[in-house]
Amino acid sequence: MNLEDLRERRRHERERDSLGQLPESFYRDAADYISGLKTARERAANEADDPYGDPEVRRLTDELQSATEVVESLYERRVGKVVKHASFAAADMPHDSEGLTDEERALFDDLVERIRDSRSQVLGALEESGSGEATDRSAAPDAPTEAPEPAPERREPTDGSGDPLPASDDPAGMLAEAMGGGQDDDPRVDGGETEPPAPGGEHDPVTSDERAAGNGRGPGVPDDETAERPDAGARPDDDPAAERTTVRITADVGEIYGVDDRSYRLEAEDVVSLPADNAAPLVEKDAAERL
Repeated sequence: MNLEDLRERRRHERERDSLGQLPESFYRDAADYISGLKTARERAANEADDPYGDPEVRRLTDELQSATEVVESLYERRVGKVVKHASFAAADMPHDSEGLTDEERALFDDLVERIRDSRSQVLGALEESGSGEATDRSAAPDAPTEAPEPAPERREPTDGSGDPLPASDDPAGMLAEAMGGGQDDDPRVDGGETEPPAPGGEHDPVTSDERAAGNGRGPGVPDDETAERPDAGARPDDDPAAERTTVRITADVGEIYGVDDRSYRLEAEDVVSLPADNAAPLVEKDAAERL
């Protein structure tokens, strides 16, 4: 063994990922080579008149330092590969364990055993912990479940005679009823009583149903005869119904009956002028927005 042989083996080890082939006694042979250099240097120093300036002593010193550095570098390079392949072997994966020296073989076998023992301890503890939790969950009695409280009985509104009012499936219609809209709120029609006859003994030829329906001219549009009658839509200036608000309808409300005795069919995106008393609840319930 010489310095050039050591350098060549280090160069090959650096150029490959797998372990290079080394004799089983490589490190012992390298140790003997370095030990021989030390002995030769000591002998040359003893024979030289000036040990520090003698060329042979200096040559042997340089060769000794270089050989030591090459062997250490070669070992560090190979030990990293040994650790990597030992972890593969512990996991039963393909690995390279050929060409190891005796020292590297001992390290390889020891690492494989330690890695497997460590994995068994860690994974075994995890499995025991998981099985213990499962046993605790299976052994623990189920917590009693409380029966849900019965919902409060809903009392149906009545019309005063004890009979329940018909339910409305239209939320918008319910909103209109809550605002006071609806033809049943007509103050001139109450409990089936008819209006008193007009002055002069003549009855009003236009019934309340015709006024509520707009006489076929559309919602809230009075006919000419009704418009000419002072009691069909005219209000004093101080009447709250004279105050109107223009709004845009944002939800399908349906038909309502205004405080001005007019019926309005309100649908989303309609722009309509309503009595202020009717417009305010719609705006509050986000069914309309003021313009």
